[in-house]
Amino acid sequence: MSAAADRGPRDAPPTVLIAGCGDLGTEVGLRFVARGWHAIGLRRRAHVLPAALVPLAGDLTGDLSRAFEHLPSSIEAVVITPAADERTPAAYRAAYVDGLTNVLDYLDRRDRTPARLLAVSSTAVYGVDDGSDVDEDTPTAPTSPTGAVLVEAEQVLHRRRPDAVSLRLSGIYGPGRTRLIDRVRSGEAVLPDPPALSNRIHRDDAAAAIVHLLTATAAPERLYLGVDDAPVDRGEVLAFLAQELGLPRPPTGPDRSTRGGDKRCRNDRLKATGFSFTYPTYREGYRAILAGDGIRHP
Repeated sequence: MSAAADRGPRDAPPTVLIAGCGDLGTEVGLRFVARGWHAIGLRRRAHVLPAALVPLAGDLTGDLSRAFEHLPSSIEAVVITPAADERTPAAYRAAYVDGLTNVLDYLDRRDRTPARLLAVSSTAVYGVDDGSDVDEDTPTAPTSPTGAVLVEAEQVLHRRRPDAVSLRLSGIYGPGRTRLIDRVRSGEAVLPDPPALSNRIHRDDAAAAIVHLLTATAAPERLYLGVDDAPVDRGEVLAFLAQELGLPRPPTGPDRSTRGGDKRCRNDRLKATGFSFTYPTYREGYRAILAGDGIRHP
């Protein structure tokens, strides 16, 4: 447990800054608030944040001097959850490398040194596509230009903050993220042939893992994989969704999607910290989505 989380009742609540406070970041902030923290959300359209979060308007890659003037004197934790505007190397560099560097630079200029810092990354840093196991010790060998940018961002993070945590998420899904459901409903879904493993994590579990690593883990490692308990063939997920929707099983055919590769990501290190999943597999997660549980934050 961090010192910030051990403050007495007469002390001001600890503060977390969430830089890049979109859907995932907002969920993170709300969970910090539920634990008694003061949560500040930094994003371009800060006015859309829920009332429980303190809005801070600013572009991660732009001039943050005005925004950072309003930071409190003490910040116990920083969460960086960038999102690229498009799937291009330039957009990824702007969000993950330039945005990260900019936030760290402005924290230094304002003499803010959080006790804990976590940045979201992706399992796209791995180039594995043969169905084998992947964990934190697997060498990074990205096969895409965007994956290479993510590796560079992690290197920048740990060069600047050797104790920072990088959380590599894979296949975030959740409320409002209905791409696979929409494909099944429209009849466009195809069961991949040959089969290929996919990895995912529900947004709420991703947010809970971030809070857990920053508040309930005494000495977190520098790297974790954020995936659920069930690496699974993409076709099995599509067939499951069709069954839940009462629709015919999709046909089998060539898989034109190469997103995510073909690998079995392991979450042993994350679970060893005591973290438990609300949605341990895609079954629980997608059933919750189909039931209308939760909302996607703007």
